[in-house]
Amino acid sequence: MKKVMFILKRREDYNAVLHQNIGLSTGLYNSASFMNQMLRNSGVHSNLYVVEDNNRIDALVSAYKPTHVIIEALWVVPSKFAVLQKLHPNVKWIIRLHSEMPFMAGEGMAMDWISEYSCFKNVYIGVNAPRMMHEVETILKTKHSKLLDEKIIYLPNYYPQNYVKKEFNRDKDTIDIACFGAVRPLKNHLVQAVAAIDFANKIGKKLNFHVNAGRIEMKGDAVINNLRGLFEQLSDSGHQLINHQWTPREQFLELCANMDIGLQVSFSETFNIVGADLISQGVPLIGSKEIPWSSILYNADPTDSKDIADKLECAYYHPKINVWVNQRLLTKYTNNTRKIWTKYFL
Repeated sequence: MKKVMFILKRREDYNAVLHQNIGLSTGLYNSASFMNQMLRNSGVHSNLYVVEDNNRIDALVSAYKPTHVIIEALWVVPSKFAVLQKLHPNVKWIIRLHSEMPFMAGEGMAMDWISEYSCFKNVYIGVNAPRMMHEVETILKTKHSKLLDEKIIYLPNYYPQNYVKKEFNRDKDTIDIACFGAVRPLKNHLVQAVAAIDFANKIGKKLNFHVNAGRIEMKGDAVINNLRGLFEQLSDSGHQLINHQWTPREQFLELCANMDIGLQVSFSETFNIVGADLISQGVPLIGSKEIPWSSILYNADPTDSKDIADKLECAYYHPKINVWVNQRLLTKYTNNTRKIWTKYFL
């Protein structure tokens, strides 16, 4: 019988007094918890743990005795596996990547670490996006004269199919548009903000542009500074930037439910949990082709603010179709995810 253990690293600035559950309310934790619960519901023995550093891994594995350990993202130093695989020779270690190559380019040690992981007998690379899988295969097959196909495993993201309905309100004099997610350049906040302003002007409403800039990543400081500067310069128009703090998942879903339209027109994605959160709450979504489950009818060009504004207008006048189509596509994607995971671990 296979036993799966997910292990995540707690955020560097975690403080039990300040963060409480918020310290774990990240996309990475939510992603792992969804998959952990999905496996358990499917009859697989699975547990999830959050540790301070890689020195805690041995004790956890010794206590739980898993057959498979899934390390979520790049945080375990490759040399650690020289020790771990000797201590636990029958364990299959899977380093699961959560990013496409454009985002991975900003993590300075990524290529070195992925290559080094591949040199260990029982260490495997898990990938959640087909393009990234092809690129990792290219790297590792070039590095090794022989590379077993099962060394790289396709393990896409799962999302629980708990959807609600929401009535769209066009009677108010404001429009609430959410562009949630960690602030970093590839998330494309600034162009989307300009598009939202253009759209709000067109329909004659004051814009509330909602972000949650509690996490600034990968030179995202310039992005948030430009967002603030943009709305300060346009303060006389009545349009405003509203920044929310990161919250536990239940509160975040309540916040999503209060939005009119969601924007996730990103340059690089592997799944986009924030977009799924908005759609799950009945909020129409404008995405980009980078989101593997989003409807091409409502995807916009990340470099074209007019295209984004036009798609916002389409969602504004036809919100129910947007939500229905995206929820169906998300369901199809996650049903396939469940099949892939259970086939591998059952």
